[in-house]
Amino acid sequence: MSRLDLLHRCVDNNKEHHTDEVSQERLVVRRGQNFKMTLTLMQSFNPELQQLVLTAKTGDQHASEDRGTLSRFGYPDSIRRSSSAKAMWKVEPLTGFSLPSNTVALSVTPPADAPVGEYELFGKLQEEEKSLGKLVVLFNPWCSEDSVYLFDDRTRQEYVLNEHGIIFRGSANYIFPGEWDYGQFEENMVDICLKILDRNHKHDEDPADDVASRSDPIYVSRVISAMVNSEDDSGVLEGRWESPYTGGRRPTHWSGSYPILKQWYQSGCKPVKYGQCWVFAGVMCSVMRLLGIPCRVVSNFDSAHDVDMNLIIDTYIDYYGVNEDYTEDSIWNFHVWTEGWMKRPDLGSDGEYDGWQVVDPTPQELSDGVFCCGPASVKGILNGQTGFKYDAPFIFAEVNADCVYYMITESGEMLKVDSDTKRVGKYISTKAVGSREREDITNTYKHAEGMSHSVVHAVPRWKPLSIHISVQAMNYNGRPTGKILAEDKEETLLPGKGDSSSGEMLAFRSKHLRVWPKLSACLDSVNLHHFPVSSSSVCPHPGPVLDLP
Repeated sequence: MSRLDLLHRCVDNNKEHHTDEVSQERLVVRRGQNFKMTLTLMQSFNPELQQLVLTAKTGDQHASEDRGTLSRFGYPDSIRRSSSAKAMWKVEPLTGFSLPSNTVALSVTPPADAPVGEYELFGKLQEEEKSLGKLVVLFNPWCSEDSVYLFDDRTRQEYVLNEHGIIFRGSANYIFPGEWDYGQFEENMVDICLKILDRNHKHDEDPADDVASRSDPIYVSRVISAMVNSEDDSGVLEGRWESPYTGGRRPTHWSGSYPILKQWYQSGCKPVKYGQCWVFAGVMCSVMRLLGIPCRVVSNFDSAHDVDMNLIIDTYIDYYGVNEDYTEDSIWNFHVWTEGWMKRPDLGSDGEYDGWQVVDPTPQELSDGVFCCGPASVKGILNGQTGFKYDAPFIFAEVNADCVYYMITESGEMLKVDSDTKRVGKYISTKAVGSREREDITNTYKHAEGMSHSVVHAVPRWKPLSIHISVQAMNYNGRPTGKILAEDKEETLLPGKGDSSSGEMLAFRSKHLRVWPKLSACLDSVNLHHFPVSSSSVCPHPGPVLDLP
C-alpha cells in the first residue's frame, strides 16, 4: 500500500457533507452519508483474489467493536465480526471511470448511529497494514436515519449552518434583540468542540463508555450543557451575576461565542470570566451546531426558578416586606436556554416526544450530581409530563409555575393571601427562520390559561388579621419628625378584591404601611406581592423592587 488520496478529495467531500465552511484541509464528514477516496497500491489489486480490509476507530486504545467505536470492513466484504458488533461501516467500489490497475476508488459510509468524533482510518492488504489518515465524523441532520434528522432545508440552514443569530433579552414589558455571532465554523472550532467532549467528567471516569455514548445526541447535549459552565469541572464559562467582575469581562461585553471558546482552548481549558444565561446559551448553541445537532436559543420572560421543584413559587411577606428565610424560589425577569432537535426513543417508541428538547447550560441546580439541565422534551413540558427525563419538573416550573403568596402574622401564622397562575412564562421567544424577527413559541410550552394542564390551587378559609400601622416621616437630614400616624385595625382577608394579573393584591390594601426596613412612607397604595424586576437587571433579583406612586 502506498498512499490514500484523502486530501485531494477533501474539498469535494466536505462540500457534499455541508462541512466545507468547517475546513478546506481536513476531512469532516457526516454520519450516514458516503464519502469518496482513492487508494494507490504498490501492486495491482484484484478483488477476486485479494481482500482490502479497512478499520475505522475512535477512542484510541479503548476502541471496541462491541461498543461501536471500532469497525472492520472490507472490499470485498467477507470480514468476520463479533455478533454484538455495533455501528458497522461499509465500503463499496466506485465505478464508471478508468483508473490505473494499482489504484482503487472507494465509497466509504459511516453508519447513521456512529459515535461522533475524530477517527483514524487504517488499511490492510495481505499482511501489510498502515494508517491512511484521520477524519472527523459529525451528526447528520440531512440523513433520515440519523436521530437528529431535520426534514426541512430552510430549518437546517437556520439551525445548523447559520452563524449569525439574535438573542432576546429585557423584560416582559420591554423585549429587545441582541446580535450574537455563533461562529461555529471559525478556525479550530472542530478541535475546540472535541476538546469540550474530552474534558467532561464522564470521560475521566470511563473513557470507553463516554466515547461510545457519543453516538447519542441526548448524551452529547447533556455533556455540553455541563461543560459550557464551570461549576464542577474545567468548563468554558464562569458565571457571575453581580459586580465586581474582577479578572474578567462583564457578561454584556460578549457578542459572540468564538472569542470565549478560543480563549478557553488556548488557555489550557481555564474558565473564561464571566457569563450569564444568554452567554451560556449562545456558546452552547455554537457547539451544538458545529457537531451537527440543530439548535436554537430561546428566551423566557418572567422565568421561575423553583428550587424545591414543587412547581410553586412561594413568597412570604411579613412586617418588613418579603421574608427570604422561608424559600429560595425566585422569578427572573428573563432567562435564556437552548433547544436541540433530536429523537427521544427513551420517552416512547411512537416518536411523540421527538423534536425540540430544552437543554440549559446555565448552572442553576444539580442534575445527577452535576450542574447541567436537560434535554427535556418541549412536547412533554406542554403535556405536563414532569416525570420525564431530564429535569422536566424544573423546566415545567420555569414556564408554568403558580405563584403563591403568604402573609406571616406576628404570631408566626402563615396565611395564604393570593395565588397567580399567569405571571410565570411569558413571550417565550426565538429568532424566526430566515429573518431577524422574533417568533413567539409560548404555545409550544404551555396551554392557554383555563385549558387543561393549568394548575389551580384551592383558596384556604379566610381569617381576620389584626394590623398595627405606624408611619414616620423623615426630615431631609434623616431625623424623624415624630409619629405622625398610628392605627390599630382588624381586616378580613377576602378573595376576589382585585385582579392578581394586574398586580393588585387580592385582600389587603392600606394607605399607610411600613413595607421595608428603614423605609417609611405615606403611600396611596402598596402592592405587597407584585415585585417587578428592573428591566436593567439580568439576574435573579436579590430582593423585591417596590413601585411607589
